[in-house]
Amino acid sequence: MAIKFSGEFEVAKTPEEVYDFLTDPQKFAPLLPDYVGMTVQDATHFMVKVNVGISYIKGAADVKMELAQAERPTRAQYKGQGTVAGGYASILAGFDLSPTGNGTKVNWHGESQIFGRLMSMAGGLVDPLAKKNIKKLIDGLQGALS
Repeated sequence: MAIKFSGEFEVAKTPEEVYDFLTDPQKFAPLLPDYVGMTVQDATHFMVKVNVGISYIKGAADVKMELAQAERPTRAQYKGQGTVAGGYASILAGFDLSPTGNGTKVNWHGESQIFGRLMSMAGGLVDPLAKKNIKKLIDGLQGALS
């Protein structure tokens, strides 16, 4: 099952400041919903751990992330894959930045695919939960950048 997401927001910081925040996992990863911890491997790779749960299926997700595109100060894109409560997930998330008269417009977009037991058991609950968590993350990013 593929879950697609996108949107935009504006902040009063420069594109360089926003880019620097979005490409530093130490700054943005703690904003992930149900964040547990993170291990940085190098400048473009890190492992993030979050708690996941739908109904009676609960556990931790270990996701290997890579900063796959880094074009300062206009674009940052992440790719990730990992294990999620008896299944597997892949994630693609990108941020396109453009200057505005008094800050930066952030266009965000991505896609997540989940396979395995979690999808077969949770079915229709996954999409609403994913959208709720994406909204929490974007609200957190906006707050941190304001």
